[in-house]
Amino acid sequence: MKKRVGYLMGTAVITALMLGSGPSLASSHREAPNVTKMPKVDSTDFYMFRSYEPGRSAFVTFIANYQPLEIPGAGPNYYTMDPDAIYEIHIDNDGDAKEDLTYQFKFNNILRNGGKGITLNIGGKELPIALRHAGQVTAADDGDLGEVEDYTITQITGDQRAGTRATVTAANGGATSFRKPFDNVGKKTTPDYPTYANQYIYSIAVPGCATPGRVFVGQRAEAFAVNLGPTFDLINYVPIDGASFPGGITQSRQNDDLVGKLNVTSIALELPIACVTGSGNGVIGAWQTAALPQARLLNPKASYANMSQQGGAYVQVSRLSAPLVNELVIGLPQKDTFNAAKPTGDAALADYVTNPTFPAIVDLLFRAPVNATLGTNFSNIAPSNLPRNDLVAAYLTGIKTLNQQKTVTGSEMMRLNTAVNPTPRDQQKTLGVAADDLAGFPNGRRPGDDAVDITLRVAMGRLCYPVPINGVQTDLGLCKPADAPVGNAPLTDGAPISAAELQNVFPYLNSPLSNSPRTLGTSTIPNP
Repeated sequence: MKKRVGYLMGTAVITALMLGSGPSLASSHREAPNVTKMPKVDSTDFYMFRSYEPGRSAFVTFIANYQPLEIPGAGPNYYTMDPDAIYEIHIDNDGDAKEDLTYQFKFNNILRNGGKGITLNIGGKELPIALRHAGQVTAADDGDLGEVEDYTITQITGDQRAGTRATVTAANGGATSFRKPFDNVGKKTTPDYPTYANQYIYSIAVPGCATPGRVFVGQRAEAFAVNLGPTFDLINYVPIDGASFPGGITQSRQNDDLVGKLNVTSIALELPIACVTGSGNGVIGAWQTAALPQARLLNPKASYANMSQQGGAYVQVSRLSAPLVNELVIGLPQKDTFNAAKPTGDAALADYVTNPTFPAIVDLLFRAPVNATLGTNFSNIAPSNLPRNDLVAAYLTGIKTLNQQKTVTGSEMMRLNTAVNPTPRDQQKTLGVAADDLAGFPNGRRPGDDAVDITLRVAMGRLCYPVPINGVQTDLGLCKPADAPVGNAPLTDGAPISAAELQNVFPYLNSPLSNSPRTLGTSTIPNP
């Protein structure tokens, strides 16, 4: 009877969500006031997983996405990276919350033809055209493309600013500069975009590593599924899975505001496991950042080559590892503080994890409707186990039996146990560890993991209930079911994602949408 009451209470809470407002959901899209001013350096999603492309299980793939909500066909300048910024992927392989390896990406936008781009003779005058391209773009160094983007990769061992620097080069030929493909303008410009973009997947020589890795930087289709618009609209749906609750939301691509509609810019890096685990226990922590020079002086007579003067030390303005942390966990006054902080400074923000506000918001908004519906007198419907050791494990320390590092330092990082074998794409479970797929979130994160549903359930106490591990329902010992009255409810935003909808090869995310000829408004994701 107690179990039945708990279930009814959970469904009543979800039904009541229609009646009030709730927090916004996005993995990290425009999540902090300051970073909204600088979208080119806005971190949007971070993925880290054992490579599941057949034959690549000895590698770890990192995907750091930037520039949220890229509209297909948003010409004429599209989505170049910021040449003043540095974009970085950091790896801690011993658990002290300090980077042991950093891969730093620096971009250079090049206007060809002596800084003129493509020119045309108009009445005897040779004039630059207004567009980046003036013909079909199919080759890696196509003459019809007047502006190109190149980038360099630097491996930094130790401190990200004071450590030992080494240049990452192409495995074949030793080139020190790589090219980013032109965004997907449309079928007329690039008839076969996947073939065109695949020319920019490079095999790289990783300093100090005997086995080559791979890199790709370029535009990709969004893979973060979220029911964004209706969620902002006072949660204008019943966010419980309709398969188990009449009236609940039905899983459908129609509920998704990003997948199949928008693009993002990805930095995808695949590295041999043996070269990133160091002297730890095989569990690595990682996060992505972007930084800009501290000082900026705008040029009142700006030109392509001299828009502004930049100087001073690099200042971190964007940071991301686990999804939804800055949206649902960190308080509004400290969102940009979090973006600027290193993991070693996370103790100053730990109260947001140990004493989270999101479940309390749910309680404030919906406790009365729940009690009215059930005829009960519950004093609180938020998890009562304060401090929230379950969230500390998920966000700050790793789970002891799954992905805790050799040294345990409370810090917000994505943690991956590299000893856990990758799950083949077509066998992956979208709920990751909660569905007995130990290779999924929160043990790292794959593109096909449903981060919104997982995060909602964990926030409301899912880890207080036994979770299946290798087929056995296992009590993690973090809290008890009685601590989380709605922790076992199938919370969802109704926007599904699965690995089967994505590529089974590096860089995993699908080719970007172009919207020419027009395709937006359809409910299907692009074919892998």
